[in-house]
Amino acid sequence: MLKRYFLNNKKRNFSTASIWIKGGSNMDSTGKKGINKILCSLLTRGCEGFNNFSLSEYIESYGAELNQEIFEDGISISIKSLNEHFTKLFPLLDLIINKPTLLEIEFQKVKKSSIDHIKKDKENAFNICFENWKRIVYLNHPYAFNTNGDANDISKITYEDVLLEFKNFKSRDKYLISNNVEINGVSIEKLEKKPLEEKSDPLNHNLNTTNRFDYINNDSNQTIIMMGNQTCSRRSREYFPLKVLESYLSYGMSAALFKLFREKHGITYDLGVYYPVRSGNAPFLIYLSVSNDQALFAFELLSTLWKNLLLNPLNNAEIFLAKEKLKGSFLIGNQSLDEILQRKIQLVSYDVPPISENDLNSKIEDISSLDIFKLTNKYFSKPFLSISGNKKICLEISNRWKKNF
Repeated sequence: MLKRYFLNNKKRNFSTASIWIKGGSNMDSTGKKGINKILCSLLTRGCEGFNNFSLSEYIESYGAELNQEIFEDGISISIKSLNEHFTKLFPLLDLIINKPTLLEIEFQKVKKSSIDHIKKDKENAFNICFENWKRIVYLNHPYAFNTNGDANDISKITYEDVLLEFKNFKSRDKYLISNNVEINGVSIEKLEKKPLEEKSDPLNHNLNTTNRFDYINNDSNQTIIMMGNQTCSRRSREYFPLKVLESYLSYGMSAALFKLFREKHGITYDLGVYYPVRSGNAPFLIYLSVSNDQALFAFELLSTLWKNLLLNPLNNAEIFLAKEKLKGSFLIGNQSLDEILQRKIQLVSYDVPPISENDLNSKIEDISSLDIFKLTNKYFSKPFLSISGNKKICLEISNRWKKNF
């Protein structure tokens, strides 16, 4: 079933429409990790009346864009063009979703491309460390796996498997949103504002010390450290307090991580917080990259920062600045219409009610330092650690990890 919405937005000279299909890589079955990525790519490679080349040529002839992307919880397909061409291009979305050609020759191309992409990802130590962190945090939960899939699984996926997956795909809930009111949808601003759920999903791991640490040996002069845990769903009331914490730690040059690792000690190549929007329990982790000779010192700094979060609530100045930066980030996120539509339709699929800017600011203002402190202790007292680096350094960090956590 396709539910249609439109967003009352100030007049622009272009129109865009985005479909969110509920269920992405989390729908991959055991032994077929990556099948929904293949299907996602295959959908836009031909539909009724168009083969791969004619579809691309038709879209490009109007200077339009067709994009597709797979996420853990859904598949996004969008089209954008100048207003005067939109009525000619908009029907393509229906054909792509309901009447794709799904040719076997295109399947073979997409399958090879998926395997190549995964191999390329494995050349990046950062990606390897992150995949390892997800594996120990989420175990066999769908979030433990790369949205692109597993190369061994993909090599065994057949054309018939993808056709069967498409049958499943057709039954999934679908949500369409556009800034063009001619799509005859419901105004998204008028949707009922339902309260968010109070509770989050059960944690999907066994809090055993031996399961909370892992490392990958690499021969470079770089050590990558990732530390954190799974937290809550976007539907939870805990989401915004954790966003304030993310802002405190990583937003701008006044962020706690920047001041500690870059300004005071100047020891990191890359650092930040990863806290994406998820329908289920979202990951929240601090990541950093340092040279091998600074790795042990960096870990001690991170451990001290982590313990301080568990022992001491943010003070008034810290929480005020974190809230202001968070509100500023929302304003930046509202500059792109594509981002606005994508975000809103994704949240609607999560059954998260739309919220005005005033309501959002009010919700953030109501968050107290104690709210954040309670969540910090709830989720981060038993963090998970993944390291990529020199074996000797990793083992020394492991010894210190066991003493500290």
